Amino acid sequence: MKICVLGAGAWGTALAINAAGRHAVSLWARDDAQSQAMALHRENARYLPGVELPPSVLMRAGEASVAVGGVDLAIIATPMAGLRGLLLELRGVSCPVAWLCKGVEPGQGGADGLLAHEIQAQVAPGLAAGVLSGPSFAQEVAQGRPTALVAASADAGLREALVDAFHGPSLRVYANDDIVGVEVGGAVKNVLAIATGLADGLALGLNARAALITRGLAEMTRLGVALGARADTFMGLSGLGDLVLTATGDLSRNRKVGLLLAEGKTLEQAVESLGHVAEGVYCARTVVQRARHLGVQMPIAESVVALLDGRVRPAEAVAELMGREPGAE
Repeated sequence: MKICVLGAGAWGTALAINAAGRHAVSLWARDDAQSQAMALHRENARYLPGVELPPSVLMRAGEASVAVGGVDLAIIATPMAGLRGLLLELRGVSCPVAWLCKGVEPGQGGADGLLAHEIQAQVAPGLAAGVLSGPSFAQEVAQGRPTALVAASADAGLREALVDAFHGPSLRVYANDDIVGVEVGGAVKNVLAIATGLADGLALGLNARAALITRGLAEMTRLGVALGARADTFMGLSGLGDLVLTATGDLSRNRKVGLLLAEGKTLEQAVESLGHVAEGVYCARTVVQRARHLGVQMPIAESVVALLDGRVRPAEAVAELMGREPGAE
């Protein structure tokens, strides 16, 4: 199979490395200088330093629509902010397209922000499209450590293509037709990971962490079901699995934001220190906005937004959550 990965960040590079032993893989970078440097040094020095890029991975640059010419599958590996632009570039291509990004696009003019599949339906409705998601740190995937992902799409052929492309010795891929649930899980877990990082940074203990993860999963599920997802999707890899990883793993950028805020860093200082995108920072407000419009209660996400907006201090955010009226689980 011929695969083109569009986006040479950590996750796109890791997936290209993982698939290179079984397929013909090209890796596209928007920055031509980055593409040339990676081709020369066989390393993504900025995003995956120390991880060798196999000789079989072909580096590409230039127009994305040209880069995917003749391939069997295109994978968009940009942050959420880059998805709409790339889908517009690819709307006339013949190959199926899947994305890796997890988040919600900010709304414009008071409109609700959109999940990835909603953006695709708006700007490139003719594409066979879906998402590859689940609990996965790029560094571990690049190193060939065991990982399990979910290929979600309404298109059975695309689900099968994603499984064929990436299921291998170190990477298991499960098919799912609930793209709404998979994308809601991928977006909301980033917001909740900020909350658990905050709790860990304040040394609130393992009881608090477990409570945040469990009640956060309930919030995620409520929003997903209100948007048309199946409740059982959130007990799988893209829900509970991704939430546990992102909320507890030391490689989690969103958890790191919470830890830094607990230390007294400003949001700007926290984000700048990461060097990578923390999607939870950018989609938290939009997640809460959609929940409000649907009448869905998400108190943990609401507290994260208040913290990010500077309306409460870290300790005050925790006090607000603990001070809520008792209710049934």
